[in-house]
Amino acid sequence: MHATQARQSLIDSALRLDAKGINHGSAGNLSLRWLDGFLITPSGMPYDRIVPDDIVFMDFAGKVEGRRKPSSEWRFHHDVYAARPEIGAVVHTHSRFATTLACLRREVPAFHYMIAMAGGNNIRCAPYATFGTQQLSDYALQALEGRLACLLGTHGLLVLGTDLERAQALTIEVEKLCEMYWRALQIGEPALLSDAEMALVLEKFRHYGANAQS
Repeated sequence: MHATQARQSLIDSALRLDAKGINHGSAGNLSLRWLDGFLITPSGMPYDRIVPDDIVFMDFAGKVEGRRKPSSEWRFHHDVYAARPEIGAVVHTHSRFATTLACLRREVPAFHYMIAMAGGNNIRCAPYATFGTQQLSDYALQALEGRLACLLGTHGLLVLGTDLERAQALTIEVEKLCEMYWRALQIGEPALLSDAEMALVLEKFRHYGANAQS
């Protein structure tokens, strides 16, 4: 993929999430592993005004290339890529239902088997820390251990993928799960699947989507 295409793919993904109501305005941020670093959306710019030259490149030493400042949340993007070599894209959103649960500091348990799409038997909620800080990044990495998604306490949602398409798809899926969990809580406490059942589902999910990837 050419550099301009890679930059445009970030913009396109941000706009798709915006159109689905997952993100809005300049909230959230997206990144894509690139060469010896990553491409990331700029700080404080509405997605519908961003052009490829606005996308910022950062290497793992912290050097920045581009005419804009990187997202204020660049630290957890940097740290995810450094710690998780299998990850190729990161999406952070302030989506409505995930953020509602994050504001309650509430993890999403195994109320539905599709929780396994995020890599485990729950979607953890990281403790709160000020946005853009190393403390927030440290908390996020802990909550993401063995997972592809977590909530950020009183903040939002963080999702990882091997590529941008998978990260975007999982972001949408997790937001749907958060909505279902929130709705179920309006009636009562949902019944939870056992760890044994979730282990079975996780094993089945190892081959889930094989046709789509062929």
